[in-house]
Amino acid sequence: MPTTVFRCLLLLSLAVVDGICYAASAHEEDQLSLVQQQLDVIERLATQTAATSSTEHYERYLFDYPRLTQDIQRIRRGVKDYLSPPRAQPRDSSEITGDYRLDTLSPEPSP
Repeated sequence: MPTTVFRCLLLLSLAVVDGICYAASAHEEDQLSLVQQQLDVIERLATQTAATSSTEHYERYLFDYPRLTQDIQRIRRGVKDYLSPPRAQPRDSSEITGDYRLDTLSPEPSP
């Protein structure tokens, strides 16, 4: 009899833990969906800013909008692959650059 009670309690605790894990993954899915929406907004803002920014030739550095867009798309693919992983596909192991400054002038020699 105690063994039956113990087994029932064990099964009940496993069911509760499994339910909690499922709830956490549903919450995580919702949060990652929000991340994807925010990435859409960031990409749209970057595209608008790139279209309206002036590319003055006297500026030494410019923001690298195409590289930012590539990184956003790469992050979006990573989130999508996490939410619905492809089967038997190798992961992309390249890193995000994170450096979005372009040099517009060649360095001048020092006197």
